[in-house]
Amino acid sequence: MGSLHADNLESISVCSQNPLDPDEFRRQGHMIIDFLADYYRDVEKYPVRSQVEPGYLRKRLPESAPYNSEPIETILQDVQKDIIPGLTHWQSPNYFAYFPSSGSIAGFLGEMLSTGFNVVGFNWLSSPAATELESIVMNWLGKMLKLPESFLFSSDGSGSSGGGVLQGTTCEAILCTLTAARDQMLNKIGRENIGKLVVYASDQTHCALQKAAQIAGINPKNFRAIATSKTTEFGLSPNSLLSTILADIESGLIPLFLCATVGTTSSTAVDPIVPLCEVAKRYGIWVHVDAAYAGSACICPEFRHFIDGVEDADSFSLNAHKWFFTTLDCCCLWVKDPNALVKALSTNPEYLKNKATESKQVIDYKDWQIALSRRFRSMKLWLVLRSYGVANLRSFLRSHVKMAKQFEGLIAKDKRFEIVVPRTFAMVDYNVEDQTNEINQKLVESVNASGRIYMTHAVIGGIYMIRFAIGATLTEERHVNLAWKVVQEHTEVILGALDGKLN
Repeated sequence: MGSLHADNLESISVCSQNPLDPDEFRRQGHMIIDFLADYYRDVEKYPVRSQVEPGYLRKRLPESAPYNSEPIETILQDVQKDIIPGLTHWQSPNYFAYFPSSGSIAGFLGEMLSTGFNVVGFNWLSSPAATELESIVMNWLGKMLKLPESFLFSSDGSGSSGGGVLQGTTCEAILCTLTAARDQMLNKIGRENIGKLVVYASDQTHCALQKAAQIAGINPKNFRAIATSKTTEFGLSPNSLLSTILADIESGLIPLFLCATVGTTSSTAVDPIVPLCEVAKRYGIWVHVDAAYAGSACICPEFRHFIDGVEDADSFSLNAHKWFFTTLDCCCLWVKDPNALVKALSTNPEYLKNKATESKQVIDYKDWQIALSRRFRSMKLWLVLRSYGVANLRSFLRSHVKMAKQFEGLIAKDKRFEIVVPRTFAMVDYNVEDQTNEINQKLVESVNASGRIYMTHAVIGGIYMIRFAIGATLTEERHVNLAWKVVQEHTEVILGALDGKLN
C-alpha cells in the first residue's frame, strides 16, 4: 500500500476516471463479488475468533493516506493479507457466540441495491419508493408474526393507525419509544417532574434500556432492574413488578416505562407479557416488548405463543439482522401510536417543507427516529422476504432449533456437564458441573483461543454459564458435532490438569 512521499510528487499520476464510471464500476464490482464468494466458500478454514493482538493493524498500514490512486487489485490483496486476520468471522459455521448476525445472498444483494441507489429517505418526497416500500414490508412481516391490526398501517397506507419503522438497532428503537413515553407523561404532569419518572425491567434485560434511560434524562436512581430467579426461569415476575411499582408510588415517584423481553441475552428467558401488561396498564405505563433475538422465531406457529399478549403492549421490536438473514443493520419496530413518536421526535424546518407532507397523506420517517438521514433498509428486507418466502424462512429457523436440540442432547449424555437453564430457542446454556466459575471460564478461553469454534458466556445468580448460540446461516449438523468434540477435548485437558494438581 502506498503513502505520500513529497519528493515523488512529479512522478505521481492523477486518477482522471469518474468515481462512478459505469464500466469501471462493473469491473470492480465483479471482483468484489468474486472475492466475497471465495470468502464464504473458505470462511470455515479461518480461526473463528481473530487471533491478533491489539494494535496489530497500525504496524501493517502506512501512517498516511496514499496521494496517488491505487488499483482495486492491490487493495483487495491488502484486504486478504491485513484485514481478514483481524476479523472475527461472524458468518463462520463454527460461530456460536453472542447472538447470530445471520446473512444471506438476498440480504447482501439488497444491501448492495440500497447502497447503490444511495438515497437519503428522510421524508416521503426525498424518495417515495423508500418510504412506501418500508411501510409495506413492515406490514408484511407484522402479518407473518400475527401482530394485531393496531400495530399495522391502515389499508390506505397512511399512518393514521399503528405502523412500523426500520431502525438501526434495538438501542435506537428503545430510545425512541422511551422518549415518546417520557414526553407523553411530561405533557400531563409538567416537564419539571422528569426527575420522578421510573423505568422498569428485569435484571436480565439488555443494557440498551439503561443506556436509553440515561440519554432520555431519567434519573439513574429511578432505573429498576428487578431481580429474577431460577424458579421463574429468569423471567420477570408480575408480582415483583407490582410490588416495585407500589413502593415507587408510595415514595411519590411516577411509573413510566416497562421493557419486557422475549429471549434475553444471557439465557433467552421470556418475560410473561400477558400478566406484565395487566400490571403495567393499571398505572398507565408504556410497555415495550423487546424480541430482538427471538422475535424472528415467532413467524413459526410453534413459537408464536411466546409473544401472546403483545396486543396489550404499546410497542414491539425485533432485529432482522440477528436471526432473520438480513444483514446489519435492520431493527423492526412497530408502535400502536405513531403520533407519540412524531410529537417527541419531529422537527419541521423551512427547507424540508413540501406539499406532500402538508397533505398528511404520507409518512415522513425522519419523525419516527433519532437521526434525520436514513438508509434504504427496506430494500434488503424486501429481498429476503421475496427470495425465500415464509415457508423457507420457517425452515431455516427450525433447522437451527433442531441443531440446538442436538447439542443439548450431547450435553445431557455427558455426566461432566449440566444444562444450567432450560433451552427455549436455539441457544444452550451449560457448564462443567460441580466445577468453579474459574474452571468454566478457563474452558471457554481455551476453546476460543484454539480458533476452531467461538462461544461466549454469561453469569446469572453468580453461576458462570457457557452460551452456545446456533444461528449462523452456514452452520450444519457436522459443525455442531465438531463443536462438541472440541469442547470435550479441552474439557479433558483442563480437568486432567486439575486432577494432576489434586493428586
